[in-house]
Amino acid sequence: MSPRNPESPDSLYKRIYAAVRRIPTGRVSTYGRIAKLAKAPGPRVVGYAMAALRDGSSVPWQRVVNHKGEISLRKAGDGQWRQRRLLEAEGVHFSLRGRIDLRAYGWPTPRKTPPNKA
Repeated sequence: MSPRNPESPDSLYKRIYAAVRRIPTGRVSTYGRIAKLAKAPGPRVVGYAMAALRDGSSVPWQRVVNHKGEISLRKAGDGQWRQRRLLEAEGVHFSLRGRIDLRAYGWPTPRKTPPNKA
C-alpha cells in the first residue's frame, strides 16, 4: 500500500485519485473529505498526491480545496490562478475573499442552497 507505487492495485494514491474523479463538474471537495473517502491517513497526503500528478492527467485536481473553501497556495508557478480559472469555467463562484461556499458547491454533501448566479 505504498503511495510511492501508484501502479499497485491497492495504492493509496490510486484510491485518492479515484475519489477525486468522483467529484462532479461544478463541485469541490476538501483535502480532508477526500482523505476520509480514500481511507488516507490525513489531508496532507491528499495534497502530496495532487502535487504528484503529471501535466495532462485526467484527475480533476482543481476540484480539491482546503477546509475553508480556499485554494491552497503553491510554492511556485501560477497553479492557484490556473485552479481558480478552471473552477470558474465549471461555474464555481468565489466570494470577494476568494472563498468557495462549501454549502453550495461542496461534495459529497448535497447542495443545501442553489449556487449564487450573481
